[in-house]
Amino acid sequence: MCRLTSLVPGLIAACAARAFALRNTVRRLMDCEAVGRKAYARIGLLGNPSDGYHGKTISVAVANFWAEVTLRPSERIGFTPHPVHDPLSFTGLDALAERLEREGYYGGVRLLMAICKVFVQHCTAKGIPLHTRGFNLSYETNIPRQAGLSGSSAIVCAALSCLMEHYQVSDRLPLEERPNLILQAEQQELGITAGLQDRVIQVYGGAVYMDFDEPYMREHGHGRYERMDASILPPLWLLIDDRPSDSARIHAPVRKLWEAGDAIVRQAMHRIAECAEAGRHVLDHQHKFDAGALGELMDENFNLRRKTFGDAALGEHNLKMVELARQFGGSAKFAGSGGAVVVWLREGADISGLQAACEDTGFTLVQVQVAPPTSHQQEL
Repeated sequence: MCRLTSLVPGLIAACAARAFALRNTVRRLMDCEAVGRKAYARIGLLGNPSDGYHGKTISVAVANFWAEVTLRPSERIGFTPHPVHDPLSFTGLDALAERLEREGYYGGVRLLMAICKVFVQHCTAKGIPLHTRGFNLSYETNIPRQAGLSGSSAIVCAALSCLMEHYQVSDRLPLEERPNLILQAEQQELGITAGLQDRVIQVYGGAVYMDFDEPYMREHGHGRYERMDASILPPLWLLIDDRPSDSARIHAPVRKLWEAGDAIVRQAMHRIAECAEAGRHVLDHQHKFDAGALGELMDENFNLRRKTFGDAALGEHNLKMVELARQFGGSAKFAGSGGAVVVWLREGADISGLQAACEDTGFTLVQVQVAPPTSHQQEL
């Protein structure tokens, strides 16, 4: 009894010290606000897929669909699984198998972890000091999965923005270098087939003309990125198929031919890149805008892609969306690698007929809302 009594003051003191430390931790965390950042879906208006072959593109950020990542201060580094995209429990084996058959084994947490690794490695290599305060990352998204609208890179882009804010290093990571980090997280860390176009537009926002000239990129480490006046764009529409499309499968055969120096593939990619260059001239505010010329370039872009990749690679549903848009008076091309097409409707086009046809075939038709360019504050 005497020994126990003698230990009590020490135990009380130890508990008081731990309570004091916990109170200070809570106070410190409460002093730090949560950080939330969005990144938007994108459509390749012209030039894609030449961006993966040192070509040129015009891309537009789409405010209709976005991913938002939230960083909350924490004692440790942690990640919150999304209840829909990162399920860890199921009603039964059949439900588990059906989910994996439809969505695969991939969710968003792996994307968050990958960009964290790339971020800290980059900062270490560049001599950028980082404080030791922890955080928890969570995400939300309404970007349709595997619809060629860059849903994965939007999550990574938004997470990078949160990390830069949390560590107060935005001024140490130039805007033009950020897409490289996002691509590295997806391509090198996770093996995702990807190019720079998506990451550039999600970093810059608005509308951007991109030139991925190989000698320039080798010298500077990034392409030439030029903001465009999105207000010049005519009304655009998105036709979306909710059945997933596999971009890796679509690109693989053509990539091998390109790397082997196939003259037909290289000529086709060069011409697709020229569509973007011509579109840049059409959208130049110093010239009178010609919507018809833009539509012709969109159609040519798709026709070249179809000839190069073949109908089997592009897929029946993707081809059907383009055919529907053209049937009702529109010009159309893939927004990405399949799963969605971007449409410009000529004056007098039958929009109600297109809407009805989409409903009959299970496609979704939405009018594009262009996301604003990244603000000056976000750039810094």
